[in-house]
Amino acid sequence: MTTETKTDLPSPFQKALPKAMKIGRDQLLLRLDFYTEAIVMQSFDKKGNGGSYKMVSAHDLGRALSAGMSFASGLLPENALWWANTKNGSVVAIWVPPGIRRLGLQTEGMKVLRYNVPLPGLIFICRPGVSPYVYAATERPAAPKDKVYKAPLANVYDDGRTCPGDHKYPTVIADIPDSFFRSFFSRGADLGGRSKKHPKDIIEMWKDLDKKEGKEYPISDLQYHGTIGDLMAMSI
Repeated sequence: MTTETKTDLPSPFQKALPKAMKIGRDQLLLRLDFYTEAIVMQSFDKKGNGGSYKMVSAHDLGRALSAGMSFASGLLPENALWWANTKNGSVVAIWVPPGIRRLGLQTEGMKVLRYNVPLPGLIFICRPGVSPYVYAATERPAAPKDKVYKAPLANVYDDGRTCPGDHKYPTVIADIPDSFFRSFFSRGADLGGRSKKHPKDIIEMWKDLDKKEGKEYPISDLQYHGTIGDLMAMSI
C-alpha cells in the first residue's frame, strides 16, 4: 500500500547546531507503529511525504537495533555448558559431575535427617541470586539431542524449578550449585515422578541408597524429562 500524505507528527526536535545557522527542525524519515499483533513501518521523503507501508518482524527489528551492540559473558564458571542473555538477565547452565552428596531433610518438627546419597550428573540452570532449575543426565551433554531426566531430588517441581523456601542464593553464579546442596530439603514441591522404583516419593530412594556401600545412582531408575535442546529453548 502506497500513500502520498504529509506526516501529521512534525518533529519537535532541533538539530544540535547553533540557531544562527537556520538549519531548522530535524526531519522525520521513518516511523514504526506497534499494534497488538503487528509492527508497521512507514518511510517519509525529505518533504515529509509518506511512502510505502511495510510489515516488519520483531525479530528483524531487534536484530537491526542491536547490530551495533556487543555482548560478552565474562569469565564462565568451571563446567559451564552454555550462556544466554535473556530479558531477565544472564543465564548459565552448569554441569555437576556424579558424586555422593550429604543431603539434609528437614522434618515438620524442625529435626534434620541426613542421607549420604549418590547422585547422577546434574545440570543447573542459574541466574544470579535466584533459585536454579535442576535436571539429571547420564553423562556431560554434548549435543542438543542428548536426553535429560528429572533430578532425583526434593524441592524440585515437575518443570525443573526449585523451591527456595527461605534460602538466599548467591549472586555469583558459580556458587549456586554448592549453595543448593547446603540448603535444607523438605517435602515441599514434587516428590513423585522422579524414581521408577519409588514413583510417589523420591525420599524413599534416598533411604535405599543411604544404606548401600560403594554406591552409584542407578541410571535405569531415572525418569525422562526431555532433551538439552528443550532446556536451551526454555524461557527462564
